[in-house]
Amino acid sequence: MSIKDLRKPEWLKIKLNTNEQYTGLKKMMREKKLHTVCEEARCPNIHECWAVRKTATFMILGSVCTRACRFCAVQTGLPSELDWEEPERVAESVKQMNLKHVVITAVARDDLNDGGAKVFAETVKAVRRQNPFCSIEVLPSDLNGEYDNLKILMDTRPDILNHNIETVKRLSQKVRARATYERSLEFLRRAKQMNSTIPTKSSIMIGLGETKEEIMETMDDLRANDVDIMTIGQYLQPTKRHLKVEKYWSPEEFEELKNIAMSKGFSHCEAGPLVRSSYHADEQVRATKANA
Repeated sequence: MSIKDLRKPEWLKIKLNTNEQYTGLKKMMREKKLHTVCEEARCPNIHECWAVRKTATFMILGSVCTRACRFCAVQTGLPSELDWEEPERVAESVKQMNLKHVVITAVARDDLNDGGAKVFAETVKAVRRQNPFCSIEVLPSDLNGEYDNLKILMDTRPDILNHNIETVKRLSQKVRARATYERSLEFLRRAKQMNSTIPTKSSIMIGLGETKEEIMETMDDLRANDVDIMTIGQYLQPTKRHLKVEKYWSPEEFEELKNIAMSKGFSHCEAGPLVRSSYHADEQVRATKANA
């Protein structure tokens, strides 16, 4: 069967749920002029997270990314000016949703010297100020690979520092834009060096032509840089302009990869066809604390 003939298997069918919780959350996001990676990146779990789990991943620094990664559905172009009132709006939304764990991510802002680190830090502070019992996970870009930019964010002491390596080393240049495999490893290593008590996390998507051996090598590279949590999900082509799916990995294969990851020393691994970086993030932070 040729690549163009690949069809989504049964296990990738998604149950839609547009209950009042879902529509209410969508309305709130629009009223507060906020963005979520759930919508912008066309996450397959949006209905489960919004309608059932009552969770969302906020995407700050606008909705336009300066990078054009070949797997990502987020809009690429020239971003708008910074919105310094955004941190408080995010914090208010977290309070309104009564979240116990929140994930804050952002578009890459290579147009800024600090990569957006200051707004990121202000958002963490605002959320913590208004929601003192809510744990906070941050998912930044590599912040231009600058040590000082990462330190601005780490000084806010997030509960989890998440940075996605995205794919195996051989495919990194093909899949990602500007970001590099080695710089992502350095970013994760530096974060742990800055504060060894803060768990670090990374994610890869599979189905882009990688081998099982290369996935295992990526696991080893992450563990060699003291990464605590790993997530593994199936790549889904968002539009015809993006990279094609080379393979749909089965649920059984994902379960095997999860077991391999745990055997290599990760404190937690979430692996499955629909798993994304912030999928069941609330459970991951609890698992990490329990294993501390």
